[in-house]
Amino acid sequence: MNSLRTAFDGASVLMTGGLGFIGATLARQLVALGARVTLVDSLIPEYGGNLFNVAGLEDKLRINISDVRDAHSMRYLVQGHDYLFNLAGQTSHMDSMQDPLTDLEINSRAQLYILEACRHENPAIRIVFASTRQIYGKPERLPVDESHPLRPVDVNGIHKIAGEAYHTLYSHVYGLRTASLRLTNTYGPRMRVVDARQTFLGIWIRLLVEGKPFDVWGGEQLRDFTFVDDAADAFLRAAAALNDDGAAAGRVYNLGGNEVIALRELATLLVEAAGGGAFNVRSYPAERKPIDIGDYYADDSRIRAELGWQPQTALRDGLARTVAYYREHLAEYI
Repeated sequence: MNSLRTAFDGASVLMTGGLGFIGATLARQLVALGARVTLVDSLIPEYGGNLFNVAGLEDKLRINISDVRDAHSMRYLVQGHDYLFNLAGQTSHMDSMQDPLTDLEINSRAQLYILEACRHENPAIRIVFASTRQIYGKPERLPVDESHPLRPVDVNGIHKIAGEAYHTLYSHVYGLRTASLRLTNTYGPRMRVVDARQTFLGIWIRLLVEGKPFDVWGGEQLRDFTFVDDAADAFLRAAAALNDDGAAAGRVYNLGGNEVIALRELATLLVEAAGGGAFNVRSYPAERKPIDIGDYYADDSRIRAELGWQPQTALRDGLARTVAYYREHLAEYI
């Protein structure tokens, strides 16, 4: 914590996608570390931004309602900042298949706008990019490490590969200090629960809090999960490692969790953590099978060894904290 305070106390930080649940959690940690934070978000309803996510911080940070697809805005916004946490993105796999061009604009073309803006206007900025485990596709071996082949099963994964690759290229060719985190299933307070665009776990929790049964598709698939506070800590550590000798520059890191669990067992654990509830196990929908990746869990030993990160929140505890949050604040998210 002392090294993070040294890195961020008084630092100027820009964050795209800053009103989403990971961004808002990260913003809270940055403010606590003494950073001067500016959040950029389009607040397009489908993408998860929510002003309530930063309730209580209104006088401690700045908010700019802008779209990363606006190259002129980005050239202005990146100026003068020490760090950029680049979290803006379209996350829905089904949406990417139904509207691939919008996914292209946000997850690929806009990433070039951002990097070109940094190259020309602020080449000293340190950048951490939110990538995804979706770029691996269906694993050919488990756990999945960073050398696993990249074989995405949907348009979203292809465009996220491009976005990540642009960041790595700009590090190697132009000397921008960038690092990318390949996120697994991230969950916790402030995540999108109105639908399953961010994660199926969101709609599970919404229905549970509303006293309704939720559906588990298949149930045997294995997954790992990262609590949002732990994910935010990984972003901080990656950014701090871009200082001085830039040990993380050009690197990609998997995030994982502290346990691997089948979805049916996860549903049971969620009900236990919530103190009640019910679920139904259904056959996996035929229209989604072509983009299902089957089992997935990460080998995150690289980030543990190089950056000293490890998840701190047990899955049961994280689920209980998330349910408690939505029992109090559900109306702000639906």
